Amino acid sequence: MQPPTLQDVYRARQVISRHLAPTPLVRSAAISEVLECDVYLKLETAQPIGAFKVRGGINLVSQLPEDERARGVITASTGNHGQSIAYAARTFGVKAIIAAPERANPDKVASMRRLGAEVILRGRDFDEAREWAEEQARLEGYRYVHPANEPLLIAGVGTASLEIMEALPQVDAILVPIGGGSGASSHCLVAKGISPSVKVIGVQAEKAPSVYLSWKAGRKIETPEAATWAEGIMTRVPFDLTLGIIREHIDEIVLVSEEELRQGVRFLLESAHQLAEPAGAAPAAAARKLKDRLRGQTVVLFVSGCNITLDQL
Repeated sequence: MQPPTLQDVYRARQVISRHLAPTPLVRSAAISEVLECDVYLKLETAQPIGAFKVRGGINLVSQLPEDERARGVITASTGNHGQSIAYAARTFGVKAIIAAPERANPDKVASMRRLGAEVILRGRDFDEAREWAEEQARLEGYRYVHPANEPLLIAGVGTASLEIMEALPQVDAILVPIGGGSGASSHCLVAKGISPSVKVIGVQAEKAPSVYLSWKAGRKIETPEAATWAEGIMTRVPFDLTLGIIREHIDEIVLVSEEELRQGVRFLLESAHQLAEPAGAAPAAAARKLKDRLRGQTVVLFVSGCNITLDQL
């Protein structure tokens, strides 16, 4: 399994541009003032599913061979990746089955079903749902879409990084949440491929630190649980393809507490009037923590999604 190249990302944009518009990259004067740096928000919240992952879904499903389309696809998700595959499957006329944890975000589950996917709730967390989906793919012959070990997914979500670099070539640092790692690894490949001086800073929850621990140790480390409020970054197991890219290219990974995540959601809402789900607010939480080091720089916060429930808010 080879990582996608920058050329693959440009090819993905040719596909995706027929279905999705570029998302806004807006400067926040209020956040810039608070953090004492030049802060831009990449608003993937403007995507039709409210999250960046739809880019990867469109790119992957559009390129499936006919026999795989005929068999249908199956995947596992806490919600946004599942919405991505459901949206793409509906776009290209493919059957989609999504396994989600039993306590998955109900708004995301409803959205996946609204998009036409069959959603089956299995397991206590994402990784148990993923294991069930992998077994069903073996038993039933579905095309299994891994949430991270898919070069076409990474190339697709990498188009967001292209948009950042073309609109803001002077950017010094991009802060991005890390769950399965498709977003962070795509920024590593694209932003640093275009401008090696750009720093890519990943953000994980203290209560779901598998990628951070693996990055520090130089080997895969699984955690017994992922108990974070931010279901978008709630993973116990790092994945080979994205972890390999992250280990080679990322500049830093920052851990944020549950309280810092909550304050990140509130900070974006109060300061920029932008609604983000907990994972989408993780970069804002990390930027507050890194204020002294980011001072005076041009910084992009990757607001990866806005699918927060009313109860969470």
